[in-house]
Amino acid sequence: MTQRDRDRLIALKKARRGLITQRQAAEEIGQTERHIRRLLVKLKSAGDQAIIHGRRGKRSNRKLDDNSQAKAVAILGQEKYRGFGPTLASEYLSKHHQITVSRETVRAWMIEGRLWQSRKQKVAKVHLWRQRRSRCGELVQWDTSEHPWLEERGPKLYLISMIDDATSRLHARFVLHDSTVENMRLLWSYLERHGRPVSFYTDKASLFQTAPKIARDVKELPRDERAPLPPTQIGRALAEMGIVWIAAHSPQAKGRVERSFQTAQDRLVKGLRVAEAKTLAEANAYLETEFIPWWNQTLAVVPASAGDAHRPLAKDHSLPASLSYVESREVGTGYTIQFDNRIYRIARADIRAGLRGAQVRIEVRLDGSMAVRFRDRYVEVSECLVRPKVAAPTRKPKKHVSDPRPKSQWMKNFYFTHPDKAALSAISAKPIG
Repeated sequence: MTQRDRDRLIALKKARRGLITQRQAAEEIGQTERHIRRLLVKLKSAGDQAIIHGRRGKRSNRKLDDNSQAKAVAILGQEKYRGFGPTLASEYLSKHHQITVSRETVRAWMIEGRLWQSRKQKVAKVHLWRQRRSRCGELVQWDTSEHPWLEERGPKLYLISMIDDATSRLHARFVLHDSTVENMRLLWSYLERHGRPVSFYTDKASLFQTAPKIARDVKELPRDERAPLPPTQIGRALAEMGIVWIAAHSPQAKGRVERSFQTAQDRLVKGLRVAEAKTLAEANAYLETEFIPWWNQTLAVVPASAGDAHRPLAKDHSLPASLSYVESREVGTGYTIQFDNRIYRIARADIRAGLRGAQVRIEVRLDGSMAVRFRDRYVEVSECLVRPKVAAPTRKPKKHVSDPRPKSQWMKNFYFTHPDKAALSAISAKPIG
């Protein structure tokens, strides 16, 4: 049973005990109310196994073979089918080539085969004001504000804020740098205090999303045709915690946290000035003891539903492991790994089958320590003292030494031109004797 199945089981049991409605349970696990009622009936007979689909791990009866897809893509790649859309292509495949599939399947085949490009949908009506989420913990907006919070009295600070969409409850902290480490520290404190929310709503900063690298002379592909990029460290941590990350396409989309910064840049700056805060510690002390309690008591609202969507941390969730800098390395033939220009050797007691040549997970924790994990087990490593390479002696350039002996003169005047060429010719022509 996966963590997603456990979360769905918790929602079903809440609905069975009447703590939440069936509609709320359907929204939490992403199913319809009818399916929730079906699962509640199955829960009585099958127990916790009711949430596991009966055909899990089996091949779908309606899955088409790969030969049909390859044949259809080859047919649609012909010149006569150039410019066909998915709807028309599915009709021609069924009528002329006896390949009967839905237009959505053909659409996926054509996109994968680069035969069709999806077009953006036009906005049919003006965007309406979005309603708050019904329960606390369903959606938490997360952003950072750069502002002279201490004015001229202290260093430049950043305010990282997390505000609940349903209640406007605030969780924030001042930091010196808007970095991955500082955002992870705030995320750690939020998860310890409130539990795991269903989703976080942020902008598309490099902390949360990997930006594609595209050359200037290369045309950028549409978003649905780009190759998936590796997640950032925060994105990976949220995925390991079972928290959904949602990207906002504009600052107005996450307007609740943006408006909270407007209030903070007015009231909080003045409060820090009155408190004569000059350092990071003094600013955070005022934030924790004065501003956040005032905010949650004055500006927070009562949610539409009394239920809490936050989920507790499970046994397989490890905050030190997830909220760390993670990379993978290959184990060498001598059971060594290279990381950060250093070589580490795995302890003999932790060596087991399959370790050599395998990938291990290296975790650099927020406290600066390092942990190495192979599959589901941590191994002990120690740094190897590498002998420094002895530099090769530099060869001095040879100096040209002149030869003290005098140069031989025996070839001097060997080749000459006689002034009397005619007499010389007569002498050479005269026979000897």
